[in-house]
Amino acid sequence: MITPEELLTAAKELETQLRTWRRTLHRHPEVGFDLPETKALVKKALTEMGYAPQDCGKCGVLALAGGKHPGKTILLRGDMDALPIQEESGEEFASEVPGKMHGCGHDMHTAMMLGAAKLLKEHEDEIEGTIKLEFQPAEEIFQGSLDMLKNGLLENPKVDAAVMFHVLAGMPLPVGTVLVPGGGITMASCEQYHITVHGKGGHGSMPNACIDPITAAAHIHIALQEINSRELDPAKFGVFTTGRFEAGKTSNVIPDSADMWGTIRTVDPEGAVSEQIHQRMTEIAQGVAAAYRCTADVEFSDHCPCMVVDTPLAKNALTYMTELLGRGAMDMTVLTGGKPGGGSEDFAFVSHEVPTVSMFLSAGNAKEGYVYGQHHPKVRFDDSVLYEGAAAYAYMGLRWLSDHKA
Repeated sequence: MITPEELLTAAKELETQLRTWRRTLHRHPEVGFDLPETKALVKKALTEMGYAPQDCGKCGVLALAGGKHPGKTILLRGDMDALPIQEESGEEFASEVPGKMHGCGHDMHTAMMLGAAKLLKEHEDEIEGTIKLEFQPAEEIFQGSLDMLKNGLLENPKVDAAVMFHVLAGMPLPVGTVLVPGGGITMASCEQYHITVHGKGGHGSMPNACIDPITAAAHIHIALQEINSRELDPAKFGVFTTGRFEAGKTSNVIPDSADMWGTIRTVDPEGAVSEQIHQRMTEIAQGVAAAYRCTADVEFSDHCPCMVVDTPLAKNALTYMTELLGRGAMDMTVLTGGKPGGGSEDFAFVSHEVPTVSMFLSAGNAKEGYVYGQHHPKVRFDDSVLYEGAAAYAYMGLRWLSDHKA
């Protein structure tokens, strides 16, 4: 099998192409399942490498490397979708699409995966089993992974283990460091909520003739904070955030309704904390609304479970990444103390089906000017790490199959 040094050298030779892929994707971000240009770029690149890419679900793409020798199958995932935010990074290759931005680094993931595909195709005879390459849509809305699962992601061939990487910006870590978590729950579950407060609209000069839903919604927003501070067990993690609040269209009209959208996150696999939050959010929203002569509807949707990392696979990953990157690989529990993070990831659906590991690649040190984190309109990612990411994907697949022969 190719050595770590040889693989890194080969990946380094792809740097120009990796940057081209990444920056092309960055200029043309697409969101959710609506990824025609992104998908076309991925399929064209894979076809030119000698793959026969296949559609999976609404917008996913799969390709198989290896299969020439008997063995197990490992899945490598890269997500492709962007965020519906206006870019303010100042990069020369900034988004050319108003209101859309690769603010989470999925353009990096896609480029790294294409680089890994190139490396694996060039060393296909050395693959002791099969490596399934997954290009996933709609991660940001927690729907892409489940859609691909329902459409055969883990079958033909049957997947035995799964791997994902995520780039990080604004971290106090050397660029190119791979963080490998320990086992167990490592990221929170997440679901969306939508509260609609109904009142009675009218002229802004006659509030006495109206029932103001904005006042009720504002008091609901404040009252909901008491769930965290006074009702949840301090030893348990549960948090909800209202990230969007809309009401009215003009300054001199009291609207008929006001809307709030947000997320709920927990690390409770049994769902007791989520159930408690559901119940109390609904009771508070409807009770406060009634106090202000309004009514409230509360809806919950798009649930994504906790990410569960397989302990033996995580140990393998730390060994392999240390072989590849030396001190550039790090046990994530040194930083987190083994506590789950509050972020969520829809590859968690896969982690409940097969042994999974989710790793992180530092792609922006705050001291070097990469001060903003994911989902910020000014976030920037250092694409000098692309070749290491491509090599990490490829090496993880090659080494795990070599160590786990059927």
